[in-house]
Amino acid sequence: MLIWGAPTMLVKDVSPLLRLRDVKIAYGQIQAVKGIDLELHAGELVSLIGANGAGKTTTLNAIAGTLPLAGGALTYCDEDIAALPAHKRLRAGIALVPEGRGIFTRLTVEENLRMGAYSRSDDAEIEADMENVYRMLPRVKERLAQVAGTLSGGEQQMLAIGRALLSRPKLLLLDEPSMGLAPLVVEKIFEVVQTVLKQGMTVLLVEQNATLALEFSQRAYVMDGGKITLSGTGEELLRNPKVREAYLGEAV
Repeated sequence: MLIWGAPTMLVKDVSPLLRLRDVKIAYGQIQAVKGIDLELHAGELVSLIGANGAGKTTTLNAIAGTLPLAGGALTYCDEDIAALPAHKRLRAGIALVPEGRGIFTRLTVEENLRMGAYSRSDDAEIEADMENVYRMLPRVKERLAQVAGTLSGGEQQMLAIGRALLSRPKLLLLDEPSMGLAPLVVEKIFEVVQTVLKQGMTVLLVEQNATLALEFSQRAYVMDGGKITLSGTGEELLRNPKVREAYLGEAV
């Protein structure tokens, strides 16, 4: 039985799982992302950090297929997916946990979770995956019959992540998962991220807490004004004086 797909060796493939080349994204006449290059290899946690308005969320939405490209190339598993609609990207293994969580507030917690598996028909394995989510997120299991809109912010974030996992993604896109949450809840969310990484998933993280993001990431990119301005390992960027001053709140 597979849970999220079989665990894989956390080594870099010859080809990246995801590659962006000279990607441009626009809102009408306003170019929000101005020709960026970015790639992820299978099994990596890669972070995208930067100030508000830098283009980070726009980039995640374009990868998920909810925003069109204005130029450049987007490949996933060596296939061009620039014209692939969002629902087909989800079926191909790209799941987005959006900023603001995007849960269905009038549905129950269980109904929200099952919406994550709407494109699947393997009923027995869906139930196994539900149990796996319950093990990782016991608070979600305790709230199954509760209307999702009545959950706390932290519980809603856990639900949004659990719902995404029910689609069995290869690539999980996380947009600001710690925003507005208590430290203990953030710690739990990053425990779940570590767990799915060990199970072979790949994660692209946008996170306002740059220190936390870089501490957990193998690699990271810094965005500013719609461009990638720096990249390196998480450790390298944590030591970078420009990053420390601009994003970690340290005087250097």
